[in-house]
Amino acid sequence: MLKTKHIECDLCVIGGGMSGLAAAISAAREGINVVLMHERAVLGGNASSEIRMWICGAHGKDNRETGILEEIALENLYRNPTKSYAVWDTVLYDFVKREKNITLLLNCTCMDATTENKPLAHNRNARITSVTGYQMTTQCFYEVTAKYFCDSSGDSILAPLCNAEYRIGREACSEFGEDTSILTADSMTMGMSCLIGGRETTNDIKYTAPEWSTPLNEQNFENRNPDLYNETENFWYLELGGDRNTIDDTEVLRDELISLATGTWDYIKNSGKFDSSKWDLDFLGFLPGKRESRRMCGEYMVTQRDISDGKVFTDEIAYGGWPIDDHFPGGFYHKGTPNTDIATPAPYSLPYRALYSKNIENLFFAGRNISMTHMAMSSIRVMATCSLLGEAVGKAAAIATKFDLTPHEVYLEKIGLLQKLLLDEDCFLPSKTREISTKCKNAELNIENDIIRNGQDRAHVIYENSDGEYAYLAEGGEEITYSFGTQNISSVHIVFCSDLNRDTLPGGVCERGHSTRANHMLTSPQMHMPKTLCKEFKLFGESDGKRTEILNVTDNRKRSYHVNINQTFDKLILVPQKCWSDEENVRIISFDFN
Repeated sequence: MLKTKHIECDLCVIGGGMSGLAAAISAAREGINVVLMHERAVLGGNASSEIRMWICGAHGKDNRETGILEEIALENLYRNPTKSYAVWDTVLYDFVKREKNITLLLNCTCMDATTENKPLAHNRNARITSVTGYQMTTQCFYEVTAKYFCDSSGDSILAPLCNAEYRIGREACSEFGEDTSILTADSMTMGMSCLIGGRETTNDIKYTAPEWSTPLNEQNFENRNPDLYNETENFWYLELGGDRNTIDDTEVLRDELISLATGTWDYIKNSGKFDSSKWDLDFLGFLPGKRESRRMCGEYMVTQRDISDGKVFTDEIAYGGWPIDDHFPGGFYHKGTPNTDIATPAPYSLPYRALYSKNIENLFFAGRNISMTHMAMSSIRVMATCSLLGEAVGKAAAIATKFDLTPHEVYLEKIGLLQKLLLDEDCFLPSKTREISTKCKNAELNIENDIIRNGQDRAHVIYENSDGEYAYLAEGGEEITYSFGTQNISSVHIVFCSDLNRDTLPGGVCERGHSTRANHMLTSPQMHMPKTLCKEFKLFGESDGKRTEILNVTDNRKRSYHVNINQTFDKLILVPQKCWSDEENVRIISFDFN
């Protein structure tokens, strides 16, 4: 008989990909107890070293996703200048391990759930009481009892385990009035990929393909053009399975994908059509990266019409901006272009109501499995967007715990608080700005420009003044001082410029924008911190001429600080000292207080 260990918590998150990781960290930082159950040995899901898909997000100037994801990206630039996947895995692991309120269960597969089935408020018919996972390394079962559950497993494992309503496949164009050629709904999805990566060396390297490799020729790569010297090449088009079942058939598809991957490398190395003699096969993924399977049904279902028409939701908690990027079910063997690339408004609004179940009372979800149509999913599914959804779920679960609410009641009663918490933690909401306190507005500021207290935490076309100003340029060592008479200060909010467009990093747009690299060329650049980011600063409170040091940060790797103080002062002084470059001025986007 195998052992069973029991854990109680406030929130149990299933799946440690980028969305589940963000949900767990977000909730833990609000003080609630979290269990993060992940079936793999490394965190990151599709972004991990096991799969190696890029974290993509909203297109367009100044649209980079911030919050927890930007924290991770900046830390990775600091610790991982060569974009090593070994280091990347440790960065993600560190972000979870540093949170004292998270219990991390790696190598633990969610395999069962218990529910209470009865009529509940707001038309719900069941609630989850516990889930059970099997940890293969310890041969131990974990039964986790929680108030709330978040399914960030990608495949929506809790849907069949607790009878949560879900969809799979493509909707007919008539159902939601979407711009799709699908006349009759079907079970087709996007496929999955086993990626490859190469490394350029200084020696000639031979490659002998296994006998079971798929033989490929130039005709197979029509509209798919391998190019190891192009920084955008990550072989995403090595894709199969959308015309089958991306859950039931995964193992069979994995075998076919590995054969396709080795056949592709054989073609690159031995066809004579490529300058590849000095390239070595550096990675081949044996775990398929999935794009689509089950999608949960929530209080609201996001459609392609919502995205393309630029609908703004009053319960906005995140945004997207990736194109309508629908991969044809045939994948690699589809004749013609492998995907659509239809522009979307960037950023577009995403609602909280798509993040919790319409029939299971205490079930959240975050990631590529939220409540959306297939067409909407083809844009929302990318991991930067999913990370924002996870951060929103973590905050919502913390609110639900604090006020003893269901996920739907958070929408009914506390949506404003949820949006405030997200804004405070540097999550951009395109239709919202942070509210600046009256005490801050009325305080005397010793600089003429008060742009630092307008509640706008980034440069963006929806904010910009006519001259494009978005930050105060402070000289190193300059004191920026608020004077306001003796008052209790509850919190201070500071935002520096982390170069969201990554213009100060080396390489092309793709190289600068991604935290990881698919192929390593001899000329691949080493990364460094964004030159615009403040490297050293101090924050003081002052009362009757006596200064108290609140923060003294060197080697700063964060864009944003929201610091709880709860002390009485008559002045607040921010002293930026230097950037991560030799620039004289430090860009301060926000410095305000409550």
